[in-house]
Amino acid sequence: MTLKVLVMSGSARRASLNRRFAAFAAERLAAGGAAVTTVDWGALDLPLYHGDLEAAGLPTGALALRRLLAEHDALFVSTPEYNAFVPPLLVNAFDWVSRVPASDGLPQGLATTAGKVAGLVSASPGPLGGLRSLGALRGFLGATIGLLVVPEHYALGQADKALADGATLDARQDAGLQRVVDAVLRTGRALQAARGA
Repeated sequence: MTLKVLVMSGSARRASLNRRFAAFAAERLAAGGAAVTTVDWGALDLPLYHGDLEAAGLPTGALALRRLLAEHDALFVSTPEYNAFVPPLLVNAFDWVSRVPASDGLPQGLATTAGKVAGLVSASPGPLGGLRSLGALRGFLGATIGLLVVPEHYALGQADKALADGATLDARQDAGLQRVVDAVLRTGRALQAARGA
């Protein structure tokens, strides 16, 4: 059975370094035999969460993202670091998903992520490559969202040079990304096999 991986960037900006890094990851996941879908944040209606908006009706983007999460076996995230923390885009997206009740034959929002595998990378122009956001995101996705985050991770420093137009990753950078990709594929397939047994 083909492993289905949902890839998302922690930034919706068109020229985002993490959108580029997520695209590199998507290529490697596909080369490893996974069926890959990339989240298009621009196509999702996800306003900043608050209860009054929820009371008026869930945004279509929350329902669409819940469906995407339900339809995939694994998640791969490339995230920037905002003030040493997780970008608001990701927190807001999962805040909305957590509010979606079971409907249309799909489970409640967080039930779509429980026990699924996730891989994390980051990219930043700074020397740490967004490393500080990875710890916070790991805790959020693991403890709160219920994902099984693989221990492997990679932070791409000086990403503005590494991901410049026409640039390719050097051997060390490529190996760092591939290590996370391989961990997601390996763990995702092991979980598939265990659940199918």
